[in-house]
Amino acid sequence: QVQLVESGGGLVQAGGSLRLSCSASGRTFSSYGMGWFRQAPGKEREFVAGISWNGDSTLYADSVKGRFTISRHNAKNTVYLQMNSLKPEDTAVYYCAGSQSYATVVPASYNYWGQGTQVTVSS
Repeated sequence: QVQLVESGGGLVQAGGSLRLSCSASGRTFSSYGMGWFRQAPGKEREFVAGISWNGDSTLYADSVKGRFTISRHNAKNTVYLQMNSLKPEDTAVYYCAGSQSYATVVPASYNYWGQGTQVTVSS
């Protein structure tokens, strides 16, 4: 069993930056593909970024490419999402997710989810 806990959300002005962290319990974290998703009110959960178990491969949604960076530190059981040049449309609850297989854009491919952290970007 893996437990994921996100932190780092908050209120920021447009153009600002935030770094989200996701801390994982369990000894198998380093073998998991990890992803970040987000869900805005009234919208479906959408993929934001994903990273392979060793960090060699990353994947981004077109809407965040060039602005967000996903990374991981396996020794610390932590995955990060650095968010720069934030826009009001980035406002959402951000979720960390872990996959026993590959990190993909499909929510159903992930086995574990955090509780989410709110990110609000004001204009």
